[in-house]
Amino acid sequence: MTGAWPCIAIIGGGFSGARIAANLACDRDMEGWRIAVFEPREKLGCGLAYDTDDPAHRVNVPAARMSLDPDDADHFLRWLDAHGEPRDDAGALASDGHLYPRRGLFGRYVEDSVAPFLSEGRIVHYRERVIGVERTGSAWEIRGDGGTELRADVLVVAATHPAPEAPAGIEDVLRGHVRYVPDTTVPGALTAIRPNDRVLIIGTGLTAADVIASLRTTGRTGPITAFSRRGLRSRGHACQAQDPYGDFTSPPAESATELLVRVRRAIASAEAEGFTWHAVFDALRAQGGQIWRNLPVAERRRLVQRLRPFWDVHRFRVAPQIDAIVSAGLQSGDIRILAGTITRIERNGDEIAVAFRRRRAGGTEHWNVDAVVVTTGPAHKSVLKSQSWLDALSTAGYLQADAVGLGLACSESSRALDHQGRETENLFIAGPLARGTFGELMGLPQVNDHAIFVAAQVAALARARKAAANARVPGAVHRGCRQAP
Repeated sequence: MTGAWPCIAIIGGGFSGARIAANLACDRDMEGWRIAVFEPREKLGCGLAYDTDDPAHRVNVPAARMSLDPDDADHFLRWLDAHGEPRDDAGALASDGHLYPRRGLFGRYVEDSVAPFLSEGRIVHYRERVIGVERTGSAWEIRGDGGTELRADVLVVAATHPAPEAPAGIEDVLRGHVRYVPDTTVPGALTAIRPNDRVLIIGTGLTAADVIASLRTTGRTGPITAFSRRGLRSRGHACQAQDPYGDFTSPPAESATELLVRVRRAIASAEAEGFTWHAVFDALRAQGGQIWRNLPVAERRRLVQRLRPFWDVHRFRVAPQIDAIVSAGLQSGDIRILAGTITRIERNGDEIAVAFRRRRAGGTEHWNVDAVVVTTGPAHKSVLKSQSWLDALSTAGYLQADAVGLGLACSESSRALDHQGRETENLFIAGPLARGTFGELMGLPQVNDHAIFVAAQVAALARARKAAANARVPGAVHRGCRQAP
């Protein structure tokens, strides 16, 4: 068993886990605490989003809005300049004048924010997958697949999203097919797709746009059909900068329907004043946390079930470079985006036969394709079954799914709620898995702010424990810690 008291363990070293660790490492109240991060990837900070060397994968918002320091908007831009980046990337500068560097480059930026603390030993990176977590007294016993056993006084769950889930029946038919791609986050997932293959993409959101861009920029010119139930594709950015438009918190909307009506009115008003819908959705994003908290749980659930697809395609916009690729394909006809459902799918040797019914249209279309790629987004409802240790903590009563089906239940302090709805003082939920409570936790500024918030909650707990320990030891002196660089 490794690690001496006190210790905080963070499971997941993607963006959220890395940023929590970095914020804790430079907090005075964490002096004397060991900060351990379990992350099987070689580097901390990249996670699913930024652990990519695909040249088609770009950040979806301008670099000027990607700073890790909320008080220094130009921090990322200065980092790029200091490192001579982006180099060998003539397409990084979009026609709107903004810089959209490759995602892997942003991952390096996040990695650099953690690196000094790793070299100093303030943060310890266990490059292992967690295979077990158990409660022992008031602590957590964590086991990694590399043999590490660690006792932690505080545990932060910063795990990634569950893998996508194909529509019913498709997985059973296509499992094992060389050009069936059930999860595009797996390295080299698209490698088997040949230059002239006919590709069917299940899903039409951000990941579908990334797949289309990846195929086209690597010389795959075969026809692409992407579909979803509604056929909504992620929108692009506004041509010109606009300030957020609209107030959706004064007074607060009390139902999903009321919020929808107010958004539609705001868009109409914005357009009458020369703005676009982008400005309204920017206001919604900025006010998202408060809007979410003002809604009863039943209305949050309705919002997710009925309106989330519309929110996603307007809120999560594609980089102009990717939008241009998709738009060109739609115009030429070699890319189609359809609304409807698959009614039957069969394998005929290497070919895949598909029967498809369009939304609000009679009859069934029959296609033959060579490859099928699933981009339906994370299977949020399966989060507790996605990893064995999450399932075990749920079975033991420490974790439960949130009431709206987005992740794990937690309180307003981001502490996990057990099966009786009670907070567990030293168990925290971080990142997008806390969306059920906090709402807008997908865009980088919001996820970064939440990482800062969780780190502050953990530091407050450490401060309280230190005060309690000092109270038990007469004459104890607080050792102030130096600020990390």
